[in-house]
Amino acid sequence: MDRVRVLAELDRRLLETYSRRTTQALKAALPLRLALPPLEALLARNVAKEVRKDGLAIRRAGAAAAAGAPPGADAVDALLAQGRDIDGEFLARVGRFPIGIVLRYDEILPLRRQRVAALLDGTYRILGAWRRGRSLRDALRECYAREEFESRLAGMLRLYAMETRALARAVRLPALLRPAQDSIGSRLYGIMDAQGARLAREAGRSAFRRRAEHGARP
Repeated sequence: MDRVRVLAELDRRLLETYSRRTTQALKAALPLRLALPPLEALLARNVAKEVRKDGLAIRRAGAAAAAGAPPGADAVDALLAQGRDIDGEFLARVGRFPIGIVLRYDEILPLRRQRVAALLDGTYRILGAWRRGRSLRDALRECYAREEFESRLAGMLRLYAMETRALARAVRLPALLRPAQDSIGSRLYGIMDAQGARLAREAGRSAFRRRAEHGARP
């Protein structure tokens, strides 16, 4: 089993679920409903680029686990540099939309650094505990109590939400919506934070449920 690939796939599913639920909640919220067409396209592109970045971090943690040396600040710096390259591709694609974006890295990079460091650390710990003959649930239980796992996951998703709020502020919305831009960013963050907390609880319930409840080992 390629454990690194399994974790990358789980991360992809988590982020895509997070983005889908956020979009569904946006449809019920004003003034966000008015801004939804450009925001929905932006969020879809954004989650795709974040999945790519997380995949790079998970693979870097996998290489570190194989070498038996935890990833340090140099790994975080390298991933941040790769992330800026992915951002450049993202901005080139978004340029075809009827919106513009000027990323504020002074606001984004501290949030991104925290999230990358947390993802590296968590992946490294899990892979170290996920030994031959053990399930992923066994590895998670060795690394975390359920409350800690949920708190760490919710914290990572909150950082994602904060970065997305910064991205929303950097978007040049149509003139009609510009007066509401700060409100849109705040409401978007509130929705994402609530959805992230809910998703973290669901993940914790699934990962830490008793063996009798989930049957065969994953």
